[in-house]
Amino acid sequence: MKPLSTVDPAEAARFEKLANLWWDASGPFWPLHAMNALRAGYIRDLSIRRLGWVGSAEQPLRGLRVLDIGCGGGLLSEALAHWGAQVHGVDMVERNIRIAGRHAQAQGLDIRYECGTVEQLAQRQLMYDLVLNMEVVEHVADLPLFMRGCASLVRPGGIMFVATLNRTLASFLAAIVGAEYMLRWLPRGTHQWRKFPRPDEIERLLKDDGLSVVERTGVAVNPFTRRFRLTSYLGVNYLLVAVKPGA
Repeated sequence: MKPLSTVDPAEAARFEKLANLWWDASGPFWPLHAMNALRAGYIRDLSIRRLGWVGSAEQPLRGLRVLDIGCGGGLLSEALAHWGAQVHGVDMVERNIRIAGRHAQAQGLDIRYECGTVEQLAQRQLMYDLVLNMEVVEHVADLPLFMRGCASLVRPGGIMFVATLNRTLASFLAAIVGAEYMLRWLPRGTHQWRKFPRPDEIERLLKDDGLSVVERTGVAVNPFTRRFRLTSYLGVNYLLVAVKPGA
């Protein structure tokens, strides 16, 4: 019997081809670069508020254990490491991990990077204060299995952040027609609209795995300035914050 896996080989191959472009801020990953400051600040401020974390003025997340699942080239991992977090970045694409590690070393950042999957981490019974599940769920082969593994890695009282695209007409027009075909912001085929999960679907999985959603926000982009902002509209990009009971 073939072992259960959340890895989609086609998605892995697609990101393998793009791996060398992670730190090109004007390349195909520019949306992640543009979003990074916005959502990194959101994650920092909400984590401090929810966890009552007290670091220092320059490193407010000092000592916080963070797992960045599907870390890619390490964009978000580095942002949180700069604020003192102990970051463990994991990705299924080995080239991503090599690139992330080299870049972090060049920046003088001590980030632990590893090529692996959520299932492998869950088997090791690891625990983190924060689990970052950002722009990953729309690329996995088995969403319930993936979410179950992510939930098991959140320590009691910890937080999971889930960011993805909604399965709506608006997201099809914005993320597929607009971003991939008209504006050519992303390579064609980057996303498969049918794999976009709706917020209620993610919330149901989180609830089944013992987490409660405490905050929801949408993310919007100005197509002229390429600047991102938080919004109450969840119809295209959205971010859920879920906590695991316990202290």
